[in-house]
Amino acid sequence: MAAGVLFLSGWSVRAETLTMASTTSTEQSGLFARLLPAFRQGSGIDIKVVAVGTGQAIDMARRGDADVLFVHDTAAEEKFVAEGFAAKRYPVMYNDFVLVGPKNDPAGLRGKDIVAALKKVAAADAPFVSRGDKSGTDAAERRLWMQTGVADAGQPVPNDRKGAGYKECGCGMGPALNIAASSGAYVLADRGTWLSFRNRQDLAVLVEGDKRLFNQYGVMVPSPAKFPRLDSAGAQKFVDWVISPAGQSTIASYRIGGEQLFFPNASP
Repeated sequence: MAAGVLFLSGWSVRAETLTMASTTSTEQSGLFARLLPAFRQGSGIDIKVVAVGTGQAIDMARRGDADVLFVHDTAAEEKFVAEGFAAKRYPVMYNDFVLVGPKNDPAGLRGKDIVAALKKVAAADAPFVSRGDKSGTDAAERRLWMQTGVADAGQPVPNDRKGAGYKECGCGMGPALNIAASSGAYVLADRGTWLSFRNRQDLAVLVEGDKRLFNQYGVMVPSPAKFPRLDSAGAQKFVDWVISPAGQSTIASYRIGGEQLFFPNASP
């Protein structure tokens, strides 16, 4: 979206910079600190990341305020494409969500069934921190709450049926985890941010491995027809790279404490 001019030994070099709208999970997990320098090394293109919830990132792209979109809410991404805001959605990588909470697990959630765990949260009026920020994690959590039982099919579970301890923070993943850590609450987190989170205090992973906790990421180039001022060519270079063997291996190589945070799965 922007370009700056560098002066090196009497030569002027135009540095290309893209604006990427992405999620707090890709930023706070540390992935971009590994991924973007690797892309710049091969392309000479810098990327400025605006890390917000997926819903806000998609809204940015709808306004034409981002050259590239990298998020994790497949239904919302497919809608973005269907409405003509991008020509194609490219799967990039996946990880999963985990339910974390106090190690002594006062509500007895520990296990593999995420829906059963949320039912126990509500029954016990257990403290639960919800993002409540229209992020990809928030959308996933809301889908899971709907599976606990609703008054009318397809309608969200009312807050009063999620237990007296349910609170929305309207915040990113890192702040939500900090609130949970300081208050002894439960919270749904993406595994990447959890693995990079250092202020765990008494928190531990209690529910994991349920196939409903699958977390897919996708990348898109907003339509050049709708937004001709954007750097669509530069954005496509990033997309082509991140789904290439070089980009995919860079994603796979990112680990914290020996644990892989994201698993590449771009289509050939």
